[in-house]
Amino acid sequence: MFSASPIPISTQQNSYNGARALPRAISFREEKDRGLLAKVWVNDAGPFTFAIDTGAGVTLISNRAADLADLKRLGASVTVGGLSGASPSKGTNTTLRSVAIGDRSNWLSQNQKAIIIDNLPRDIDGVLDPTGAYLPFGYSIDLPNRRLSAFDPGSRPLNVGDAPEGGTVVRWLDRDAGRRPFVRLGDGRLALLDTGSGFGLAINRGSNQQPSRSRPGVHDLGGGQVSSERVAPTTITIGALTLRKIPTDLLSGVENDAPILLGRDALYPFRLTFDPLQRLIEITPSSRP
Repeated sequence: MFSASPIPISTQQNSYNGARALPRAISFREEKDRGLLAKVWVNDAGPFTFAIDTGAGVTLISNRAADLADLKRLGASVTVGGLSGASPSKGTNTTLRSVAIGDRSNWLSQNQKAIIIDNLPRDIDGVLDPTGAYLPFGYSIDLPNRRLSAFDPGSRPLNVGDAPEGGTVVRWLDRDAGRRPFVRLGDGRLALLDTGSGFGLAINRGSNQQPSRSRPGVHDLGGGQVSSERVAPTTITIGALTLRKIPTDLLSGVENDAPILLGRDALYPFRLTFDPLQRLIEITPSSRP
């Protein structure tokens, strides 16, 4: 998960009205330390390797890829940070005239806002915020089948009263006036659905749970290190859905107000569907083909 200045959906709609036909579904690959990876073309340059990160809130692109795509740097620098709260990195706003995913003719929204940054993980050319990239369409991320697909929320909307068997449809909540997907847990806490994180249920260390297995620390965009300890599995509820025995991590070195995360280790059995028009999220067990 990365963080940057929030870009509310409501202020971005006009930028995405130029979206073309419904994008075709694509397959992505998953690498433990890199996330959900897909081929992306920017301004007809590429392919570049982008991580699909629902927790990003804005698309990021490396300086190298920005140069190859002939992107213009716009305005003053902006800050991009991470969980640790370490000194945030500096980036520059830009506009991606065209973006394609999976193959160079599978177009996403035109004239997307993005940030050029030079502190991305090695071998990653960018981080794709799918909410912004697919607007005005919605999208589904099928984690077990490694498939990303789009749908038209105007003609096929989600409905909070129409939960799938074994799943749930819940409100897409705002925590920071941005477009990152937060949901409310059954105990009232907010949690971020974060495909950019390899954690399970990740919470700021501060409980009396005893760690059962330590995990190596990870670096965020600010250069800080976040360490985690895997503890006993947890059971939580999201709407009508009960997640039992989900992997749970206690995080150290994070900001006091860092959100609770539901990362890939917790979300892996599910297909996640995001409806930006109704502001709803469907979480349902994925079926193997």
